[in-house]
Amino acid sequence: MESAGIQINKFISSTGYCSRREADSLVLQGRVEINGEMALPTSRVTKADRIIVDGSLMKHKKQVQHIYLAFNKPIGITSTTDQTDHTNIISYINYPKRIFPIGRLDKDSSGLILLTNNGDIVNEILRSENKHDKEYIVTVDKQIDEVFVQKMSKGVNILGEWTKKCKVVAMGSKKFRIILQQGLNRQIRRMCEALGYHVVSLVRVRIMDITLDKIPVGKWRLLSEVEIAKLEGKTNYSHELDKKGADRFDSKK
Repeated sequence: MESAGIQINKFISSTGYCSRREADSLVLQGRVEINGEMALPTSRVTKADRIIVDGSLMKHKKQVQHIYLAFNKPIGITSTTDQTDHTNIISYINYPKRIFPIGRLDKDSSGLILLTNNGDIVNEILRSENKHDKEYIVTVDKQIDEVFVQKMSKGVNILGEWTKKCKVVAMGSKKFRIILQQGLNRQIRRMCEALGYHVVSLVRVRIMDITLDKIPVGKWRLLSEVEIAKLEGKTNYSHELDKKGADRFDSKK
């Protein structure tokens, strides 16, 4: 196939037939045809192509314009689409089109959270093996020291497992910056509690290349074209790495 068009797995997923990963499996099993010929994992398709999966014709859907919002979540807003929760993030933002949050930010935490209508990108951003940075500024209830910084950096035992190594830098007597590439439930708060500290303030200031800069609390902005290109480019790259295996990914670090 020519380089024009979109990857066959992405096309099948866009029809709602199955996920991209399931589409990859269908292609490898020889159950996908493009214009009467067996599809390959590298095949790309356009609107002019006829795609058959297990004997069924896949219909092209109209291109959906992806929406990406960067929101500075206030304390007290819940990262849920559940309309029965009067603190839900969707009602608070009141965006005119359907969107949903990418991941969560605790109700008692504030800062950057992304929202989108692009379901394909969500898992790619959230999966810790894709090693996407999330940066936070944290204030605790008592003075921190080098021992605290080292223990947080090397990993803390919470929820029955050790957290992954991360970058921690002291910013003051009770404040530090932490960059995570995983997202366990209330991870930073639990890490601090395991070391005898209580979190007073937790603000997420960055997700990948997108920062909280100049977004007032409770306000949002649309991502720029440059930000979207970087976001989609990095997550697509992560998807390809995932297919090739974690060992190859690690060898490039």
